[in-house]
Amino acid sequence: MQLYGYFRSSASYRVRIALNLKGLDYEQIPVHLVKNGGEQFSESFRAINPESLVPALVDEHEGTQLALSQSLAIIEYLEEKYPAIALMPSDLADRAYVRALSLSIACDIHPVNNLRILKYLSANFGINDEQKNAWYRHWCEVGLKAIEARLAVSPQRGDFCFGDQPGMADCFLIPQIYNAQRFQADLSGMPIIMEINQRCLALEAFQKAAPANQADAE
Repeated sequence: MQLYGYFRSSASYRVRIALNLKGLDYEQIPVHLVKNGGEQFSESFRAINPESLVPALVDEHEGTQLALSQSLAIIEYLEEKYPAIALMPSDLADRAYVRALSLSIACDIHPVNNLRILKYLSANFGINDEQKNAWYRHWCEVGLKAIEARLAVSPQRGDFCFGDQPGMADCFLIPQIYNAQRFQADLSGMPIIMEINQRCLALEAFQKAAPANQADAE
């Protein structure tokens, strides 16, 4: 397997965690999102992912090379193809709960703070770095507060987002916390997610996936 990604991309970070939790071997191929106008727009990468977004996973499936995009789709593909170490529960309702937590990040928090959105705001509305960072912090805080509230009343929560083993929801939560901290969002009123973050970061799978530990880290 080949994982095309960028060290600081939270979507790439999610997939690295999932691959590590499952103990799968993979080759990382860096795609720099800023240099040379963004390597994600190169013809060679567009041949792999026409969306010009990372991550992209290339894997052999039934004798052909399969190129996948979108972190949630990639993680669910890994879950179905390599089920020995499960990242999702078996119960239907529990799986929906895990998906809901994951999608809260993938669909509600991350898209409005994506690099291309921030660049568009700067280029077309003239916002400065301070305003851009305030935008980023606002949506991180709003989204993570909602997740904190959900986790606070969930009987499915254990040491991690679901139960006492890390799973798919944690693959999404930890990179989002990393981004929130990087932009100095106020997470002081979110003890549950910060405790989960601390437990996850103590695990080798999460440590190996951390942005600072990638070959393309700057």
